[in-house]
Amino acid sequence: MAFPETRRSVVLAVRSADPEERARALDGLVEAYWRPVYRHIRTRWREDEEDARDLAQGFFAAALEKGWLVRFDPERGKFRTYLLTCLDGHVAKERRAARRLKRGGDATFVPLEQPDEDGETRELPLRAGTDLEAEFQREWARSLFSLAVESLRARCAGTGKAVAFALFERYDIDGAEASDRPSYAQLGAEHGLPVTQVTNHLHWARRELRAAVLGKLREITASEEEYRSEARALLGVEAP
Repeated sequence: MAFPETRRSVVLAVRSADPEERARALDGLVEAYWRPVYRHIRTRWREDEEDARDLAQGFFAAALEKGWLVRFDPERGKFRTYLLTCLDGHVAKERRAARRLKRGGDATFVPLEQPDEDGETRELPLRAGTDLEAEFQREWARSLFSLAVESLRARCAGTGKAVAFALFERYDIDGAEASDRPSYAQLGAEHGLPVTQVTNHLHWARRELRAAVLGKLREITASEEEYRSEARALLGVEAP
């Protein structure tokens, strides 16, 4: 998403009088929250893949049309928590409406063991007592980091830093498990680089990824306090 370099909060931009700015802001929120919203509907509400996708799409449309996003008050808590409350209310209402259209009873749920096309529903069953809000937060964090990685990938491809990103991807992403991680010497041999240059590339990429995460985070938080709190929780740092 090509939002302004000032990283204006999209949470606040949905209140803009400019319809184009509101639309861009909603795109930013959907980009960041689609995945956690979808997975929450699958896990909390036990909906199948198609219905969960429809409910997620309907939720974002209703959130803008009915003014839920505009009514958010940053003084009363985090936007993520508010969004989750609105989501559960929306799904509950839609489920009640769906039941009224059925003769004689409750909806029929598709069991979570049924795999999606990519098999990912195998990950969805949760242990009894799982904190669903904490699970939503974890999925939100994964989504945020994924967006930041893709942003860095695109930036590196367009600025002659493709090798730096390739090294970073190989070592820090593909090699997230220590057993799969190559040594700096191995990376250097693969790319024809001295170890010192591998070190410099990795240092640069990690620094830039951190900046990308903070940039995305600033876009999807509604206040400086929330931004700094989320940065501490995600990165363990005091954000600039």
